[in-house]
Amino acid sequence: MEMVLLTALGVGGATIFGSLIGFLFKKISHSFSDIVLSFAAGVMLSAAVLGLILPSLDYGGSYGLLITIAGIFAGALCLNLIDKLVPHLHKLVGPDIEAHNNANLSKVLLFVTAIAIHNLPEGIAAGVGFGSGNTTQALLIAGGIALQNIPEGMVIIGPMLAAGVTPRKTFICAMITGLVEVVGTLIGYFAVSIASAILPFALAFAGGTMLYVVSDEMIPETHAHGNERGATYALLAGFCVMLLTDILLG
Repeated sequence: MEMVLLTALGVGGATIFGSLIGFLFKKISHSFSDIVLSFAAGVMLSAAVLGLILPSLDYGGSYGLLITIAGIFAGALCLNLIDKLVPHLHKLVGPDIEAHNNANLSKVLLFVTAIAIHNLPEGIAAGVGFGSGNTTQALLIAGGIALQNIPEGMVIIGPMLAAGVTPRKTFICAMITGLVEVVGTLIGYFAVSIASAILPFALAFAGGTMLYVVSDEMIPETHAHGNERGATYALLAGFCVMLLTDILLG
């Protein structure tokens, strides 16, 4: 349990760490953030397949394939529904916030709420990994999510400061979005621990959410600034680093 709690704090703390970097470098170049985010996308893609989807097949028994496919689509549809209700980062960063120094508070709250809501299933994915009992895989999954949280924490600072939010309140908002992942991690862990029968579906569900985040959020964001080739190779590098780590740690 201590390991789960420490990992949960690490996953959430990565967002806060990224926000601190955002304060230091308020004008972060798109090229740099795209490379970091692409590398994180590769790590998350590998973690979703190796750490969640393949174990789901193993734990599912004779119905493993059906359970895994159902779980993947359920996870993706869940985030798709959230996207319908609350727009995400790339839909709010830009002219809606950055172009207006006096942006109203409701837009800022929507911005923070969108990030927080999307962080919850990522935290659940980390918690489900621990619920499987494979600590090594769980740590790799959590590491991939934490790595993705750093650039996300970096890019939320500038728009909020531009909207007229004080640095203190901006940091508090960033901290809240990170704490949501801590809560999500604990929810995922306890849900699977209490009802082990749902483990195959839960693993696939978590994998589906991560695949959705990579495809719908991260890749479009990293390809939006004319650095597609660099972003693609960074994604491949992230995937291979995760693959290598998984093989070496076995």
